[in-house]
Amino acid sequence: MFAAALSLPMLFALGAGAQEESHPAEAVENIAHDIVVLRALDKITARITELEVPVGNEARFGTLRLKALYCRTRPPIEPPETFAYLEIDDLKRNDTVERVFEGWMVASSPALNPLEHPVYDVWVINCKAVGPDVQSPNS
Repeated sequence: MFAAALSLPMLFALGAGAQEESHPAEAVENIAHDIVVLRALDKITARITELEVPVGNEARFGTLRLKALYCRTRPPIEPPETFAYLEIDDLKRNDTVERVFEGWMVASSPALNPLEHPVYDVWVINCKAVGPDVQSPNS
């Protein structure tokens, strides 16, 4: 009953904060990832594209400008889930920008908070962390 009264961003904030405080060992695994992996569909051409958007940066798909602000994947000991906070703008022909989506997307439930656009669909697939540079022994 209490959870239904909270907004989706509030639930994620509460869950993330509680884990960081109570389980310092798990907090390392809950660090936000660096790259959001999105799948985008152009409904007109039936073209599906997988995009990797670094957090804090933008990518383009058709007339959409996709900006990833946060991405988190649950640690392996919890049920698998990926959450991403996105801002999606539609760039119109007359140089105007219309915000068509801003909020959380959940990989396992794309219909929970979908992008509603007549031409494009976008949904979250995964998060990736940029690993340290590994040099081969021959270099």
